[in-house]
Amino acid sequence: MTDSDDSVRQSEPLAESRHVVVIGGGVVGIACAHYLNLGGFRVTVVDKSRIGSGCSHGNCGYISPSHALPLAEPGALTKTFKAMLKPNSPMRIRPGLNVSLWKWLLKFSLRCNANDCNQSGRAIHPLLTSAMQLYEELVDSFHLNCEWTRQGLMFVYENQSAFDSYASTDELLRRDFNEPAKRFTKAELLDFEPSLREHVVGAWYFEHDAHLRPDRLLESWRDSLLERGVEFVEQQALTGINEQDGAADRVLLSSQTIDADEFVIATGAWTPQLEKILRYQIPIQPGKGYSVTMPRPQVCPETPMIFPEHKVAVTPWQSELRLGSMMEFIGFDSRIDPKRLRLLTEVARRYLKSELPTEFSETWCGWRPMTYDSTPVIDRCPSFSNVYIAAGHNMLGLSMAPATGKLIGEMISGKPTHLAVEPYRADRF
Repeated sequence: MTDSDDSVRQSEPLAESRHVVVIGGGVVGIACAHYLNLGGFRVTVVDKSRIGSGCSHGNCGYISPSHALPLAEPGALTKTFKAMLKPNSPMRIRPGLNVSLWKWLLKFSLRCNANDCNQSGRAIHPLLTSAMQLYEELVDSFHLNCEWTRQGLMFVYENQSAFDSYASTDELLRRDFNEPAKRFTKAELLDFEPSLREHVVGAWYFEHDAHLRPDRLLESWRDSLLERGVEFVEQQALTGINEQDGAADRVLLSSQTIDADEFVIATGAWTPQLEKILRYQIPIQPGKGYSVTMPRPQVCPETPMIFPEHKVAVTPWQSELRLGSMMEFIGFDSRIDPKRLRLLTEVARRYLKSELPTEFSETWCGWRPMTYDSTPVIDRCPSFSNVYIAAGHNMLGLSMAPATGKLIGEMISGKPTHLAVEPYRADRF
């Protein structure tokens, strides 16, 4: 058994008397609670709704080291503007009088160059590769029932020039991040994945990526933490933090207070709404996404896939199929637009042979916590000596959660961190 296995299996008794409150019960907050519990801390997780009900619930479940590159890449602005001219574009931006969104968009645009793209990639990729290894250990050691599968991830194309142009991205990922993709010709692709229609021209296949069911991961992980003594408080929003001599000693919630020694803010897209409480601004914008979940069709893909030309993702599970897409910068609009759901199914039918079910198990929308450099904040909050922030994971919260949780556990324990934390500093903006 390796040292890493020892750390996964056993909690340390060293910090038993210290209490940590984690605000936010999504996958990042749960991961923080997990590693803090292993470090011997008493842990309480607080959520304003239900544990695991936010963005962690309805995503497509990818664990993807291949997603090392940020959204702000060379050519991203041109692609975005062209896409937005289409009536059914997956991208929608409605800044209006939202000054913070205008500032965010400006800073995003300034990073659409090769140097900043590579800088962000070098920050993103270590979290992804660390989390992949940690997931393998977590699922095995804690028997998390989440349909974990190392089936890879395919980028499937129907346009030859778009397919060929991805070769430059493959070269970059291969050279700088050791994330090579297999190039499938049309014949190879249809042989590998016969669920696809014959008009597709090829695919790029990242065979080392994985996927899981995020809702079942959160349920199973929560149950594991409950058995290990972690406490959960639901339906309680953070309304204030009591401070003594530069340190927080109590959180004020909707109808109760909790005293603790350390605090973690893992509130995803909602983090900017805590600016007055934290006395610090994190430039996160909510990026709205949609998904639909349905029973598995008769001829179902076995491999998760993305259709890059239409920005739609497909994830097969044991009994269901999920389609996900869209990036809408329109604030916290909780309405589920039927046109967006219809777009998901229309694109999927364009690529998949089988007739898709017309009845859905679930329709969903949620908000991704988007930073303009595609990199999360994992750091102590500058305005408090004992409050930590773990937020801004963009579309990769599930993929980055274990590595983030482990870093937070190491920071609060005062241990050397397993990754360099400089790229995730709160004061970099």
